[in-house]
Amino acid sequence: MLDVSKARRVFHSGQPDEKIALDGLDLKLDTGDFAVVIGSNGAGKSTLLNAISGALTLDSGKVFINGADVTSIPVHRRAIHVARVFQDPMKGTAATMTVAENMLLAELRHNPARLRRGLPKDRRDFYAEQLSYLHLGMENRLDTVVSTLSGGQRQSLSLVMAVTGTPDILLLDEHTAALDPRTADLVMDATIRAVTALKLTTLMVTHNMKHAVDCGNRVVMLDSGKVRFELTGEAKRTATVADLVSHFSVKTDRMLLGA
Repeated sequence: MLDVSKARRVFHSGQPDEKIALDGLDLKLDTGDFAVVIGSNGAGKSTLLNAISGALTLDSGKVFINGADVTSIPVHRRAIHVARVFQDPMKGTAATMTVAENMLLAELRHNPARLRRGLPKDRRDFYAEQLSYLHLGMENRLDTVVSTLSGGQRQSLSLVMAVTGTPDILLLDEHTAALDPRTADLVMDATIRAVTALKLTTLMVTHNMKHAVDCGNRVVMLDSGKVRFELTGEAKRTATVADLVSHFSVKTDRMLLGA
């Protein structure tokens, strides 16, 4: 489903502050894989997600999604294949529109040419059902303007919007990092349910080692723009936080424990 081949991206090339963000990185995900990406600050995690989503152009290398070369396709056209939830709860929603209108926008991303009455009752009922799985009472706030929601509620809405239409690739960019612990747990539980139920091919960046152990069927560690190791199968199922931390160099920020 996803094939990133020899991806290279250099920032400030030829300057004193030159930074090699991706250094010939190779990564493949099979359909339904849920891969958790870990690594220290500057390892290339966000650059990788930007390259997959189309928000950033590679200097060289290719990105294939479901067998199609999307390397040169801009972010707005790639959005039909790739959905993303950002760390910042403010990024994934339209603040001046209602919850229901945001949900409609997410649907139209996959069916832009369809003409229909904007919000008939059956669509509102469907949106309410989807939001009810979050256990945050969002299903009763369809007509609420999004700017009045809490950060956790907006992030939860972003998640539901992202999985609407079953994208080929779901990118989660530290999507619980800015939330309080209770809301973070609710959003992560909802994430796992959605990914499992829809069999979504998912790439989740996190600094939380417990999430890396508990979630997904693969762990991928990046360092200096390259994949340094992967855990799959039984090795992933039996991995502990201590196992993952042991792979980091001594300079790694201990905050990666996410405790």
